[in-house]
Amino acid sequence: MERKHLSSIANHVLQRSAEELGSSVDHLVKEFEAKWTPEVGDYSKKLVEFCSSKALIKFCQNIKEKIGDGSYSRFTYDMMLAWDNPRVVDEESSTEESIGKEKEDRKILVKEPTDQDDISLFYSDQMPLLVNHEPSVEEDAFMWLSSLVPLAADIVNRRFTFETLTAPTGKRLFYPAYDRFLKEIDNCMRHLQKQAKPKDIELADDEFILHVEGTATSQRVVRHIGGSSWPVIAALELLTVEGTFLGRLTLTNYALYFEASGVINYEDALKIDLSRKIDHSVKPVATGPWGAPLFDKAIIYECPDLQEGVLLEFPEITSSTRRDHWLALIKEILLMHNFLSDFKVECPIQAWEMHARTILSIIRLHAAREMLRIAPPSPTEFLIFSLYEGLPKGDYVLEQLAQSLKRVNSGQPCSASSILRKLNLPEPNILSLEAKIESEVSETIAVGKDDDSKTSLETAINQARKEGRGVAKARAVMEGLKEEGIGENATILMELLKPLRSVFPWFREILSWERPATTLLVFAAIILIVYKEWIGKALSAGLLLVVANMIRARQERLKDKQKEIVVCTGSDHTPSTRESIVSAQYGFLTVREIIKEANVTILKLHSVLVSRAHRHANTVMLAMIGLAIMFAVIPFKYLIIVVLFHSMITTSPLAKHMVNNQGGDRDRRLREWWESIPPTPIRVINEAPVSPK
Repeated sequence: MERKHLSSIANHVLQRSAEELGSSVDHLVKEFEAKWTPEVGDYSKKLVEFCSSKALIKFCQNIKEKIGDGSYSRFTYDMMLAWDNPRVVDEESSTEESIGKEKEDRKILVKEPTDQDDISLFYSDQMPLLVNHEPSVEEDAFMWLSSLVPLAADIVNRRFTFETLTAPTGKRLFYPAYDRFLKEIDNCMRHLQKQAKPKDIELADDEFILHVEGTATSQRVVRHIGGSSWPVIAALELLTVEGTFLGRLTLTNYALYFEASGVINYEDALKIDLSRKIDHSVKPVATGPWGAPLFDKAIIYECPDLQEGVLLEFPEITSSTRRDHWLALIKEILLMHNFLSDFKVECPIQAWEMHARTILSIIRLHAAREMLRIAPPSPTEFLIFSLYEGLPKGDYVLEQLAQSLKRVNSGQPCSASSILRKLNLPEPNILSLEAKIESEVSETIAVGKDDDSKTSLETAINQARKEGRGVAKARAVMEGLKEEGIGENATILMELLKPLRSVFPWFREILSWERPATTLLVFAAIILIVYKEWIGKALSAGLLLVVANMIRARQERLKDKQKEIVVCTGSDHTPSTRESIVSAQYGFLTVREIIKEANVTILKLHSVLVSRAHRHANTVMLAMIGLAIMFAVIPFKYLIIVVLFHSMITTSPLAKHMVNNQGGDRDRRLREWWESIPPTPIRVINEAPVSPK
């Protein structure tokens, strides 16, 4: 019997839930009312949550077949619609709103072919016009479903995923798009399961293939060894170049494998272990003939164990989308293992759950790229760690994520690891917990209990999103600044500054305690000079030393021996013209970046001084008032001594080991504060202003 106070879609979801559970609607309502209290919230919405959540657990136990026949996508989409409009009043208001939008969009006539096998309806520009007569799901309903089952999105990036998926449809999620997305996830899972393992490599029990390219049916991957590279020619197999190898590249949740193509089969795989806790990095790089950075379509992996970085090229005609995709995936695996190591996630169940969530996020990214081939989405919107690595306060989100892992239950039918297992991905041979009792889940929903870990995690996510919007606005202003070029003297300037570089290694040795005796002697001398107030005498000694060197240069007649300064940009092993071109380009890019950073710094300081950034200006003023009081009260020499002692202690090996994490957090907070300052806008005009007569 239908409940008159419920909407038609809510009654349908209750009836469908009862059929799935082998029960009746009346029985589910009685079970719900026995636990519900008015203080919990809206009766209708909580009833929908209770019934649909119990049925969802049954769906997750056979999720592979349910996705294939479309019943899972239909039921979960109806769940979100019912959650959005649980009452009759909500349904009527939603219908009136959709009718108004439909009338407005009907002013434009659209003709679209019915065959959507080759071109996905999801990313069609006419998608909003074709489906406006159908109800759509809002963001909060999508977030609610993602908190129950992490298939369409993970709880930590569900808002970002929803915004990306609904960008072509005006932030409205329609059923054709949702159904296509879930089926693409299933197709990507099937595709990855069919991939061959790297040659002569035995994958670990919990190691699974996440991406493969360089096969006969996919685009080429080129590895370069040495400085010479012809990526375009080698990719087209027009010429065999020494130091350039075509091959197959395979990424798993533990390592990266490259297999060079042989005459008949692939050669033995080169393994790059991404799970080790070492100082390794992967970054974009440009390649070209004789090392000239002409083709920005490569990545390089570097670590202390390798004398030369592993350079991999992803040739394509126009953009560098493939390179950016691989770079994001490799960084995600690196960041995942750093997360597990930094937060000491040693429990196999918790670690595998985090692996499963990362694997699902990468599969979701693959599915979204298949649907949005015309305009591929940003990888960070679907990945977990790459997203919060770049967001302000993202480390707070990762801390809360680590806390939530302590309450993980891999036996729960709707957990990430259980979903992978139901999608025919073998579960690793680890201990598993018992499944939660269904009544416990439904009771939590009925009585309105909130998981403290989820609440704290959601608070951290919202704070990171808010801070991220501020930083994005500041960066948008910086990107709009017009950059001016630099002359040819950049190369000469960099060569003239080379003698000063010899001083920096000496300071580095002092600060890094590579020679403890020298470090102690230097610090003791500086502290003694400051305490005795011999700074004037020390400056005098320094000036006299400079005069002595000048006298020595005069006596040795260095002006006659060295009549000019020779700046050599050539090389012994290659013609000087090529090297000068590459060196000049690198010098040009380096100096241009320095000038750009200087301009941005000055504009940020100007923004603070004129209180354009009001919050940051208040912080600076308070800090300057505090420093002024401190300088007025405390003798300056004692402040210098304190700074020296602090530097000496914090740079020692023991102190670095003890305060490494705290120092990183402090540096990150300062960097995020600086990046959030909006610089003063600047406008460059080509005509000189007319001066008044």
